[in-house]
Amino acid sequence: MAITNLNNNHLTPAQVLSAKDALTALETALTIININLSAEDRQRYGSINEQNKLLVNKVMDYHNNQPNLQTPHIDWVEYNNDYTSRNNLESMIARLESLTTRLKNAKILHDYDNYQAALADYAYTTFMAGTGTVGYETKMNDLKQFFGRTSSASQNTPTEN
Repeated sequence: MAITNLNNNHLTPAQVLSAKDALTALETALTIININLSAEDRQRYGSINEQNKLLVNKVMDYHNNQPNLQTPHIDWVEYNNDYTSRNNLESMIARLESLTTRLKNAKILHDYDNYQAALADYAYTTFMAGTGTVGYETKMNDLKQFFGRTSSASQNTPTEN
């Protein structure tokens, strides 16, 4: 017998509504920074690598601790704002990625449970169609489309997506 019901934790309708409201509030709060970059823009501006992040951090360190050594040609207020924003966004992205991973993990288990139950229902439907019980042959024929054809007519296995 297959292992089923790997995740019996389900959000209540109130919890789903609360989560969706929180996502809407987050989207609204972050509207000011919504910037659509084209693929070309993403390529042009890219993301600074770890070595370049170290450079940015070291320049910030000199700016904070030895401002007499900094160039007057930089808008240091904007540099500070960019630096703070960058750190804040990086922290939020990490938290959102962690949350996304946890949501995907929960969904995978629910998907697995649904699929196993669907297979069990199809097996039962096939059995009942064999007994001639009314309605099951139609249901079996309708569900049969989701199973690939094999060289052995007696073996039906689901197709992979």
